[in-house]
Amino acid sequence: MKNHPLNLVGFAAGPILRALLVVLAVVLVLAVMPRLSHAEPAHGIAMHGEPAYEDGFAHFSYVNPDAPKGGEFNMGIIGSFDSLNPLIVRGVAPRGIREHTLEPLMMRAFDEPFSLYGLLAEKVETDEARSFVEFTLNPKARFSDGEPVKPSDVLFTWELLKTKGRPNHRTYYSKVAKAEQVGEHGVRFTFAGEPDREMPLIMGLMPILAEHATDPETFEQTGLEPLLGSGPYVVDGVDPGGSITLKRNPDYWARDLAVKRGQDNFDVIRFEYFRDNNTMFEAFKKGLYDARPEDDPTRWATGYDFPAVSDGRIVLDTFETGVPKGMSALVFNTRRPPFDDIRVRQAMIRLFDFEWINRSLYHDLYSRTESYYQGSELSAIGKPASDHERELLAPFADQVRDDVMDGTFNLPKTDGSGRDRDGLRAALKLFREAGFSAKGGVLTRDGEPLTFEILVANKEQERLALTYARTLKRAGVAASVRLVDSAQLERRRLNYDYDMIQNFWFASLSPGNEQLFYWGSDAAAVEGTRNYPGIANPAVDAMIAALLEAREREDFVDAVRALDRVLISGSYVIPLFHLPKQWVARQTNLGIPETTSLYGYLLETWWKQTN
Repeated sequence: MKNHPLNLVGFAAGPILRALLVVLAVVLVLAVMPRLSHAEPAHGIAMHGEPAYEDGFAHFSYVNPDAPKGGEFNMGIIGSFDSLNPLIVRGVAPRGIREHTLEPLMMRAFDEPFSLYGLLAEKVETDEARSFVEFTLNPKARFSDGEPVKPSDVLFTWELLKTKGRPNHRTYYSKVAKAEQVGEHGVRFTFAGEPDREMPLIMGLMPILAEHATDPETFEQTGLEPLLGSGPYVVDGVDPGGSITLKRNPDYWARDLAVKRGQDNFDVIRFEYFRDNNTMFEAFKKGLYDARPEDDPTRWATGYDFPAVSDGRIVLDTFETGVPKGMSALVFNTRRPPFDDIRVRQAMIRLFDFEWINRSLYHDLYSRTESYYQGSELSAIGKPASDHERELLAPFADQVRDDVMDGTFNLPKTDGSGRDRDGLRAALKLFREAGFSAKGGVLTRDGEPLTFEILVANKEQERLALTYARTLKRAGVAASVRLVDSAQLERRRLNYDYDMIQNFWFASLSPGNEQLFYWGSDAAAVEGTRNYPGIANPAVDAMIAALLEAREREDFVDAVRALDRVLISGSYVIPLFHLPKQWVARQTNLGIPETTSLYGYLLETWWKQTN
């Protein structure tokens, strides 16, 4: 048998056959790889997991798909405006101009943490690493002048906003290494550097401008000439600084798309500007505008006792939300002494008497904010750290308090008297540890008294700051309060020229790249970011990196909670309070959907009742 011809041939051919099989296997793997790494073009995209709505869905859950069209909606706004371009730094644009006249490639669903569905782009495609994103434009998409939306418009907008847009646009869009047209209706963006899993969604939210109607040379100049977009409304009238009127485009191209069904129901939307809140409230009482979101507990408790409420022409509504409450706080500028010392910051937090302030100033209607993501699954309050969180935080064990790590932390409560002795004793102990001593009722260190300035923007902030300053005085701390106009406040915020300010950071169920601008170390040293406390903490940077890299929702939640624990432990702000629900007063002839979005009420889903 050893000399059988077939055996001799098999023996000689064995290595060759094996080599051929290896080559064939490599070819098969290469052929299959694109299908493994590239998803098929889809109707939507989610930050984590899959979008909730399947292809071909009829409408979002929080709209009335049969809402009637027609009527006029009037809204009151405090302030003024001097530009109709909401995409540049210069000037102040009016409310609603971007949302109603411009459109992004994809539309956000407000009943999911972060999912987008096709609008100008009917399909989206990316790979597992999210190293690129490709959008296929809807051939029916039209600008408000009837011209089609083309891939060249998308590429033009990207280049324009990357070089001349707002700082966030310049930062995000600069992460694109290559932008190109693909076929007749496709646009592909390939990202530079390490993949950022949020970038495909960020590009999907880019507002698209008409290249044929936009002059790059004058784009950054303020003016009252509106940008040409593809949105459901066009600008119909402008009273500079006083009002802006938007008219629904009867030829709006997307009115029958699922993502727009039950929305954009008013024929006319008018935003009227007022000098101050009191003037605006009096105008509402007279019926000069239709709906008023309320954030003043005193006014909500006592101010709505007037004839239009009594006779039923105005109704008071409350709306639940499912998103984090955001962080409203008095902010320490840790770039300056004495707030570069965490013991001083902790003492200042201990002296804030929320219980007395809430009862005395706000009719006990506020709830205390303790987490940067309060009221959501992202909050660390009341939740022991998971194994994954502990793994993320292991290199930074000294940056998280034990009670924050085990979920037992709460901000200190007072007896509500306004003269809480336990809180005062605890604060003075911390001041002593920081090197301060009391002399003649004044805290000093190295002969220098403990003084600082609270910069405020309006009378409401001033009232709170003065109340807090009186409490601080009992501890020997001299806090002065300075009220400045909005322009001066903005300049000083941009330059971090303050000791303490009041600020609010919005939070969503899908925090992402914006966290770098809020809390990142690089942002602390760059003027114009929202890192007002000056946080420069490697643990914070690492947790932000972890949440940006997370692929599954569970890992993402762990990373955000870990970030929350580090921020809470750092005592960078004095957390203030939040409303437990949204408060809105509205004319009874306004219709609202039965189902509320995660973000509460959405004015674009309301309509005018016809009977």
